[in-house]
Amino acid sequence: MAKEATGLIERASPRMVARRRATARAQRRLSDSTLTAYLMIAPMVGLLAVFVLWPLVYAVWLSGHRISFYQPSVWVGTQFYHFVLTDPRFWHSLRIGIGYAAMVVPTQMVLALLLASLIKAVSGPMAAVLKTTVYVPAVISSVVASVVFVFIYQDAGLANWVIGLLGMKPVAWLNDPSTALPAIAAPGVWLGFGIATLILLAAMLDIPQSYYESAALDGAGWFRTMRYITIPLLKNVFLFLFVTGFTLTVQEFQLPLIMTGGGPVDDTNTPNLFIFNSFRDGTPYATSFSLAASLLLFVVLGAISLIVFKLVRSTKAVDG
Repeated sequence: MAKEATGLIERASPRMVARRRATARAQRRLSDSTLTAYLMIAPMVGLLAVFVLWPLVYAVWLSGHRISFYQPSVWVGTQFYHFVLTDPRFWHSLRIGIGYAAMVVPTQMVLALLLASLIKAVSGPMAAVLKTTVYVPAVISSVVASVVFVFIYQDAGLANWVIGLLGMKPVAWLNDPSTALPAIAAPGVWLGFGIATLILLAAMLDIPQSYYESAALDGAGWFRTMRYITIPLLKNVFLFLFVTGFTLTVQEFQLPLIMTGGGPVDDTNTPNLFIFNSFRDGTPYATSFSLAASLLLFVVLGAISLIVFKLVRSTKAVDG
C-alpha cells in the first residue's frame, strides 16, 4: 500500500506543479492588469485631487475661520454656518433657484423629447439641418443671450409687440416680480434644450427598431408608442438630464446678473448671485460668510440629487 501511495504522489506531482505554475502565471497577469489600470487612472485621480478635492477641503477649513484681509484669521468653528442658516436671504435665494429650475428643466426635457421625435421621424438631409439648428443656441454665450433677451423684453421690444397684436397691454417683463423669473427662464430654456435634444435623439436611435415594428403591427399610434416604449426605455437618460440640469440651473448666475441684477425685490436673486453679492459686500468677514454659503449650497444640491436617485431607481440599458 505504501508503494502504491508513493507512486500516485509521484504521478500527481507533475500535474500539481503545472497547475500551481498556471495559477501563478494567472495571478501575475492579474496583478499586471491591475497595475496598468491604476497607472491609467492615476493622472485623472491626480487632477481630481489637485483641482477638486484639495480646494474643497481647503474651503471647508477656511469656512471655519473669521477671515480678514487686515487681521490674522481666527478659528470660529461653525459660526458662519449658523449665520448663513439663520439668514432669510439665503433661504429666499434657494427658493428662487429651485423655482427657476422647476421652470427650466421640465420645459427643456419636454421640448427636447418632442424635437428628438421629430428629427428621428424625418429624412436624412432634413434631420441634419434640424440637428444643426437645434444645437446653435448651445454655442451662444449666455452673456450674449442675456443682452438679446433684455432688448426683447423692453417696452417697445418684440415680446410686447407680439402681445400687442393679441390686444394685450405692454408688460414690464423684467421689472414686475410676477414676470421677472419666468422672463429669465425663457433664455435658460433656449440655451439648454439643444444639448438635451441631441442626447435624447442618440438614446432614441439606440432603441431597437423591432420594438416599434411590433407596436405598429398591434396598431399602436404615436402617442401609445411614446408612452409605452420610448419614455420607459429612456428613463435613465431622463434621470441624467434631470439631475444634471437641475444642479446647473439652480446655480444659474449670468442670466439674472445681467438681465435684472437679482431684482426686482430680490425675486431673481439665485443662490450663486446671492453668494456673489455677499462676497462683494463691504462688511467684514464677507469672505467667510460666502464660503459657508457656497458649501451649504453644495450640501443642499448633493442631498437633492441623492433623493432623486433614491426615488427614481436606475435600470439596466435595453438589451445591455
